Amino acid sequence: MMHNMAARPRVVIIGAGFGGLAAAKRLEKRAVDVTVIDKHNYYTFLPLLYQVATAGLNDADVAYPVRGLFRRRRSVLFRQGVVVGIDWVNRRVVIDDEDDVAFDYLILAAGATANYFGVPGAERYTYPLYTLPDALRLRNHLLSLVEAADADRELVAQGILNFVVVGGGPTGVEVAGAIAELVAKVLDQDFHDMDLAAARVILVERADTVLAPFAPALQKYTIKTLEAMGIEVRLDAAVSRIAADHVVFADGSTLPTRMVVWGAGIRAQRLADAINVATGPGGRVTVNPDLSIPGHPEAFAIGDIADIDNGEQEPLPQLAQVAIQGGRFAADQILHSIAGEPRDEFRYHDKGIMATIGRSAAVAELPNGLKLNGFIAWLAWLFLHLVYLLGTRNRFSVMLNWSWNYLTWDRGPRLIINPEPIPQRPPPGAIPAAQDEGPLT
Repeated sequence: MMHNMAARPRVVIIGAGFGGLAAAKRLEKRAVDVTVIDKHNYYTFLPLLYQVATAGLNDADVAYPVRGLFRRRRSVLFRQGVVVGIDWVNRRVVIDDEDDVAFDYLILAAGATANYFGVPGAERYTYPLYTLPDALRLRNHLLSLVEAADADRELVAQGILNFVVVGGGPTGVEVAGAIAELVAKVLDQDFHDMDLAAARVILVERADTVLAPFAPALQKYTIKTLEAMGIEVRLDAAVSRIAADHVVFADGSTLPTRMVVWGAGIRAQRLADAINVATGPGGRVTVNPDLSIPGHPEAFAIGDIADIDNGEQEPLPQLAQVAIQGGRFAADQILHSIAGEPRDEFRYHDKGIMATIGRSAAVAELPNGLKLNGFIAWLAWLFLHLVYLLGTRNRFSVMLNWSWNYLTWDRGPRLIINPEPIPQRPPPGAIPAAQDEGPLT
């Protein structure tokens, strides 16, 4: 099907995350018309989401309206909607309850969602952390539980202050550290007639260490730091079932809890299953070396939704840098095709990995083999995240919040927006208390 090349080529980008926006930015000054589609009218800076969830930052600090990014660019439009399919024959993106959007070129950058690995009760009872609403839900629930414990002290003995984090990757480590600091340094001051020493943060990881991609020395440092913060690190421990008021481990032991944060892994957005293309591990879309989708040279998949080979028959990690570089690269290949030039093969430039554990504690591993931990790694982490944050106002706000928190230990938005009913006490004998071995000393 020939389209009228006199008209400007139409590029549609599905997803306004790191990858999608990097592609849109690359194309904004070129002779193409770009439409970015996302179900939210804002972009979320995912690396700082856990700080919203633990009352360290405001929701607006880590999000930015997509239309605001392209205010001066008439050639970039935004559509809010949920993409439900792609009509490959007529080259149209199908949006739920809205008109289709026609394209000449397509960039699929819809990202990832939680992978529950078939654990019973996980999807229903846990708190994932992939969107801004997720973060606000988690914050609301965490603060509500502490209020409930204050109102009904008997709930404390029933584990209402046991906060379980499943998954020892960067998300799990960061959330566990932030909850521990929030409880010990902030809420402990807020609730001065309640002893929050009963609160427990339990990090559960099925492997024998945390932060799998990092060097062993950094893994050991991380575990030591978490334990020094009072966090119980349970390694070689898998969760086999999750209920409303407890979790069951693979060894049969149970732990009463009303809050399980799910950071155990991600899979590609379900859209990947709905568009009739080949997918690989984790539901990720198979791509050619130029990131195009096999059988659809006009379409590209980038970021967390794409299964991009790292050159050694393994998929590239689901990191912001992979998405950003992929977005720019896909945009360049579209420009090559429009100009009638051959396409390149994608090469990822590793810029290193980092994770924060808590105040003045982080780990970083750079591509040259340099490994950092402690205060210097933490400063590098802060600086890097400020650099990549979109919006000058957001940068100032985050910096102000961080500085204030550092100087005073005070945290900003400890707000319960949707008050929750106090949890019912479980009937006597609902959870055999003897099976929980208590704090690991």
